[in-house]
Amino acid sequence: MRLILNILWFIFGSGFVLAIGYGFAALICFALIVTIPFGVAAMRLAVYSLWPFGRTIVDRRDAGVASGLANILWLVLFGWWIALAHITAGVAQCVTIIGIPFGIANFKLVPAALWPLGREIVDVD
Repeated sequence: MRLILNILWFIFGSGFVLAIGYGFAALICFALIVTIPFGVAAMRLAVYSLWPFGRTIVDRRDAGVASGLANILWLVLFGWWIALAHITAGVAQCVTIIGIPFGIANFKLVPAALWPLGREIVDVD
């Protein structure tokens, strides 16, 4: 079932578009050298947005203070409007019965968009 949902998400649920957007943001962050940690976080979001079903985000215990400070900077500059876009898309997708799983996938991306550094994507199993 996860495979079917991931394929449908990739084609119809904006997974491909989100991955391209996050990937493009990551390339910009990599080009600006100072923002490489944000580029890594954007790449993590791109990979997660491609196949969100059957995966989840967990906190890494070895993340330090620098990760927390960078998350605060991310939240102020990027995170709040990216999370707002995921919430808006999730609500719009939940209007129809068919779109509810896609809306839930968008809601799963909200915590990752708000606080991406110091987290890891793992399989649910």
